[in-house]
Amino acid sequence: MTSDAPRVLEAKREWLERLVRERFTTELVLDLSDEQWALRIPHADGAVTIARNTTALRGTDPACARWDASDEGFEAPLMSVLPAPGCPMVPHPLAQQRSDGWELGYDVLELAFWSLTRHEELGRTDLDDRDRFPAVASHAFKHGYLDRPIVDEWLEILGQTLLRQWPGLQLRTRRFATQVSHDADNPSRYAFGGLKPLARMLALDVVRRRDVGAAAKGVVLRARSRHSLQPNDPANTFDWIMEQSDQRGLTSAFHFLCGRTHPTLDAYYDPEDPRIRFLMRAIHDRGHEIGLHPSYGTYRAPDAVAAEFQRLRQVCMEEGIAQSQWGGRMHYLRWDSAATGRALNDAGLDYDNTLSYADAPGFRSGTCIEYPAFDPVSNEPLRLRIRPLVAMEATVIASRYLALGEGEQAFAKFAALKDACRSVRGTFSLLWHNTSLETDRLKELYCQVLDA
Repeated sequence: MTSDAPRVLEAKREWLERLVRERFTTELVLDLSDEQWALRIPHADGAVTIARNTTALRGTDPACARWDASDEGFEAPLMSVLPAPGCPMVPHPLAQQRSDGWELGYDVLELAFWSLTRHEELGRTDLDDRDRFPAVASHAFKHGYLDRPIVDEWLEILGQTLLRQWPGLQLRTRRFATQVSHDADNPSRYAFGGLKPLARMLALDVVRRRDVGAAAKGVVLRARSRHSLQPNDPANTFDWIMEQSDQRGLTSAFHFLCGRTHPTLDAYYDPEDPRIRFLMRAIHDRGHEIGLHPSYGTYRAPDAVAAEFQRLRQVCMEEGIAQSQWGGRMHYLRWDSAATGRALNDAGLDYDNTLSYADAPGFRSGTCIEYPAFDPVSNEPLRLRIRPLVAMEATVIASRYLALGEGEQAFAKFAALKDACRSVRGTFSLLWHNTSLETDRLKELYCQVLDA
């Protein structure tokens, strides 16, 4: 039995019906009772039913059994054995044919709802120093499936069950894709900010990079960058990024900061700056995308998100930049499941591309396929779309995270994640900052990942 109020349960049913229609076919209708979900097709015989379990995925560390798809003649897209979060023991057989259709003994739809809406993260206090829910605290990390899109894997099993019930059913087809995006935290190493940021950057050149020549060059670049970004500025890799995307038929999305809610962690530039306007126009003229990068303190501040998005739209309007959709990603991947999605939705963004962890790459939402957002606090579907982020370059490369460096180990990690996306015909969504392409080795690694 479920304790959900009727309104909440109906909103959940409507959202899940939309999800399965997007994944499989618009012919599907989702019914529910206290004991089961039922997927039906009007004017067709039978149904595919799924045993409901509304309490199994509550708490901070639900049980997690394993199920071997090959034991029952299913073709698992990634690995034969699938994790089953919320299930202490998978029933055997999991899939059974009844007189009125097929029945699945694991609540695949509850898994999808729990994972995609990030219910796991609501009310958590085990946050990192940036106030983020970390990968290491997640059920997926603890049970070893963060590098698998398990929602997509289980929905593949559900799709095969639909075909067992209705062999002639035409299911939607998807193609694997790569999406690349770039947060413009620092469009120039030296051009923006006052003397303190400049001195800090010059000191980094001397102390950390051990490059006195770069520091001297930085002083010259600062003087020359008063009116335009210089092509030999190490952080000005935008043309190179677009060239790589153009060669591969990709569209790059560049996200710009449009506010300051932290004294040192936000950008030193303003979107109205003529140099930034020129950069945005150049991006747009080449057919790439402009997006919002809400500043550090906005992830629980809906009014600030709205103001920064309006600021971006105003600049773009003045520059003749029109787009059919507007998306973005939260600064430092800060995300609060109780507030951030709603704030982005209400501000008018069409999609968000935040949901990955900073401390480990992988499938935070259990998927690499775009899906409709749902507000788990007000319990209602949102207009916003979620495009899951699979990997950020710093997460794999940087010493503060996985520390895999810039060579074969890093490439192997990116490639494995990309292969996992490919296995479910999903989207490998990659974030690579323009400032992480300042050396030939980093550029080589970036190209290797794109071509993997």
